[in-house]
Amino acid sequence: MDSTTHKEVQDYYGEELQHTDDLKTKACCTLVRPPKYIREALAQVHDEVQAKYYGCGLTIPSHLDGLRILDLGSGSGRDCYIAGKLVGENGHVIGVDMTDNQLAVANKYIEHHREVFGYQKSNVAFVKGNIEALDALNLEPNSFDLIISNCVINLATDKQKVLNDAFSLLKPGGEMYFSDVYADRRVPVELQKNRILWGECISGALYWNDFLNIAKKAGFTDPRAVESKPVTVENEALEELIDGINFFSVTYRLFKIEGLESDCEDYGQAVAYKGSISESPQSLILDDHHAFPKGKIMSVCGNTYRMLNETRYASHFEFYGDWSTHFGIFEGCGGSMPFSQQDAGSSEGSCC
Repeated sequence: MDSTTHKEVQDYYGEELQHTDDLKTKACCTLVRPPKYIREALAQVHDEVQAKYYGCGLTIPSHLDGLRILDLGSGSGRDCYIAGKLVGENGHVIGVDMTDNQLAVANKYIEHHREVFGYQKSNVAFVKGNIEALDALNLEPNSFDLIISNCVINLATDKQKVLNDAFSLLKPGGEMYFSDVYADRRVPVELQKNRILWGECISGALYWNDFLNIAKKAGFTDPRAVESKPVTVENEALEELIDGINFFSVTYRLFKIEGLESDCEDYGQAVAYKGSISESPQSLILDDHHAFPKGKIMSVCGNTYRMLNETRYASHFEFYGDWSTHFGIFEGCGGSMPFSQQDAGSSEGSCC
């Protein structure tokens, strides 16, 4: 990260922002209501930790028991503590952040959450570091089941490096599941130099197609959007600066699976969800165009088959077919843009 930008982000999140209400826009704001299992875990997170939350989405998928998780830009530790509850005492969560004031809040409540969760020892730890230099933090390659991040990667100037390092740290079959802000076109350089727009997660937002190319270059061949919502700035002075650019809060999941194909190919395969994941007993959502009702046999492309067959979800599905016959392109995996521009000028829901 450029040293000036680095310092400005630290000051913005360490000094200028003291509470969620200090945000000047709605970009760093979660616009959808969390599912029940996250709400129940969130209810056990300390109020001061929650008060300094600046995320833009839901970054914690289902089926986390026993996982080893890394949170990039963990801030006050809200998502780390939610994950710490969900992975159970045998799981482990590490948060990485570069802002001293945020880390001080996160570390302050380690013992508090250990007691609230009823664990013999804490399963959450925090490390000071820059997410653009994960390779300098003595983290073991191929050691994490899941990497999460909540509205932070847009603040990095070298986003390619962030994704490259994340790919290296994940185990084969692991995934990166994160939310961030994206734009429907490239943000002009002069806006990227605006300190407030950058700190508010606006001017550092990637054009969505640039993100897809960066993710694929890092090794995440088939990025999947899970959910997306238009975001609005709701600050008249800043809205004038960004006039004509639409922004979206998008949650992506990127699987580390070697050899995924660049397109969705049809091999005549199908899967059926067993309904055996406790948080999703009736239906499991993989992404914004794959929801698997319990017991229903559904045709899938080869990449989707592998995302279920070679990850922590494998034991929860029945698998049908093989790779012996190729039937051409699979027609059921969505269009060119990974999220909808519908109602791009409005947002839904409220911050939580």
